Amino acid sequence: MAGRTFGGITVTTPVLDEPGLYLARVDSLDSPRGDVRDFAYGDIGLRALALDGVRLVTGRISDVRAERVEFDSVDLHGVEITGSDLGAVRWRQSRLTRVHVRDCKILGAVLDGIVLDDVLFEKCRFDYSVFEKVRAAGPVAFVGCAFTEAVFTGCDMSGAVFSECGLGLTEFGGGRYRGTDLRGNDLARIRGVANLAGVRIAPGQEPDLARALVNELGITVGDD
Repeated sequence: MAGRTFGGITVTTPVLDEPGLYLARVDSLDSPRGDVRDFAYGDIGLRALALDGVRLVTGRISDVRAERVEFDSVDLHGVEITGSDLGAVRWRQSRLTRVHVRDCKILGAVLDGIVLDDVLFEKCRFDYSVFEKVRAAGPVAFVGCAFTEAVFTGCDMSGAVFSECGLGLTEFGGGRYRGTDLRGNDLARIRGVANLAGVRIAPGQEPDLARALVNELGITVGDD
């Protein structure tokens, strides 16, 4: 496993090219046994990708184009997802451990009841997505990701890192954000500033938060 450091955390990501590890090409991520291990899946276009009660362990998912994704109780451990376009994602009640998601479009998704532990999202697009009751149980980093009009509600993102992300009209609803690292992001257009008690920002970001709060409260600033 490889570790990458962002802010004050180190995310352990899978190493899938190490000597002695062979990933077998599979045509499906479903399995009657409930586990799919040491796999490579991708370069495929689908109308729908639906999984229920499956555990994906040590594998690579790449270049998957799916119009609709339905995952229920689908756990990932030691998995890399790259270069994929996943539409209308509904991912519920699952755990992701040592997972690296890179260069993916996950627009308009609903992620509900997901537990994240050693997970890195890098250069992904989550525009118009809803994160509901998502919990950072270990190191979690979003690096270079876009969250235009995304919503976090009922989440525990304590200690998570957002670095160089697009947070235009991102709404941070009720939840826990203590220690969430928002340094290196433009915070002037975020929503839900009052819910961000205990977050970490860099010197000079205070005016961004003040501007976001003024906009959210509809305050008019003027002399007349």
